[in-house]
Amino acid sequence: MHTNLFSPVTLNPTLTLKNRVAMAPLTRCMAAADLTPTDDMAAYYARRADVGLIISEATIIRADAQGYPNVPGIFRPSHIEGWQKVTDAVHEKGGTIFCQLWHVGRVSHQVFHGSRPVSASAIGLNERIPRMPGLTYPVPRALGSGEIEQLIEDYAVAASNSRSAGFDGVEIHGANGYLLDQFLHYASNHREDEFGGTPENMVRFPLAVVDAVIAAVGADRVGLRLSPGAYAHMTEDPRDKAVFQLLLAELDKRDLAYLHVGIFDDSMTFDALDGMRSSEFLRANYKGTFMGCGSYTADQADQGIAEGKFDLAAIGRPLIANPDYIQRVQQGEALVEYDAEMLKTLV
Repeated sequence: MHTNLFSPVTLNPTLTLKNRVAMAPLTRCMAAADLTPTDDMAAYYARRADVGLIISEATIIRADAQGYPNVPGIFRPSHIEGWQKVTDAVHEKGGTIFCQLWHVGRVSHQVFHGSRPVSASAIGLNERIPRMPGLTYPVPRALGSGEIEQLIEDYAVAASNSRSAGFDGVEIHGANGYLLDQFLHYASNHREDEFGGTPENMVRFPLAVVDAVIAAVGADRVGLRLSPGAYAHMTEDPRDKAVFQLLLAELDKRDLAYLHVGIFDDSMTFDALDGMRSSEFLRANYKGTFMGCGSYTADQADQGIAEGKFDLAAIGRPLIANPDYIQRVQQGEALVEYDAEMLKTLV
C-alpha cells in the first residue's frame, strides 16, 4: 500500500531520499526571543525524521526579514549554533533536512525590527497581522537597486550559514506573497527599472538570488518554492502567467534539487493560469524534480506520484498532529486530526 509514496528517490548524484514524503515548511513561532532555535525545536524535528525530507519552518535571512513573532533566524552565530542542535538531532535519527530561507518583504511591521518594511514597490496590504492583535501592515518602501544587490548577498550568506549549521541543503522561499514573490506579480511590482515592467525584468531579482545561493552551496543542495497562482498576500493578474513561464524556463537550466509548489489547497484553480491548478501549471512548464503540496491525503499523494503529477509530496498539518505520520500510514492506522490548538505546543 502506498508503494509510490514510500519508494526512495534520487534527486541527484549527491542526494537520495528514503521516501517521497516531505515535511512541508510549517511556521511555529516557537524560537527564543533572539530568534535562536531551542532544544524543544530539535526534539520536534527529530520526531519527524522518518520522512524523506524535512523542510524547516521558514527561517529569516536578516533582521528586517521578520514578519511574525518568534520565528527562527539564520544570520547570527547563536542561530547557527541553535540550528546545529536541530540538524544533529535529525541526522541521529537518519533524517535529511533543508533550511527554508525567508524574507517576508511587505508582509511585516516595524514592531519586529524597527524599520519600515521593504518590497518591490510601495504597495501595502490591507490585512491584519497574524498573532499580533490590532496591528495592520504599513505601506512598504520600494527597494533601491543597491539594496537588492545586498539582499542577493544576504541570501547567499544565509545559505552558507545553513550548511555550517548542518543542514543538508536549503529551500529558497519564493512563494506565498513574500519578498521574492512580490517581484513576480504585477499586483505588487509596479517598478519601472530593471526589476519591473516586463517578465524579463521581473524575474531578474529572484533568479539572481537562485544563482547566488547555487554559487554558495551547489545546485544539488538548492530547492525553490513558488506560487504562480496568487492566493496568499497577493491578487491575480493575467500577465503573471508570462512571468512564471519565463522564470520556469530559466530554472530548467539550473539543475535544482527540486521545485516546490506553494499552495495550501491544491484543488484551487486560477484564472491567470488559464484555469489550471498551481501544481498543474508548474508541472507543465518545468522539467525537473517537482514537489506537490496542498492538503493531500496519503492516498492522494500516492496516486499523484503514480500519475506523474509530482515526484515528491509535501505534507503539512497532518505532520503537526502526527509525529509518527509515516508509521501510521504504513501500518494503516487512523491519523490524529489536526486542530489549531496544537499550534500552542511543539508535540
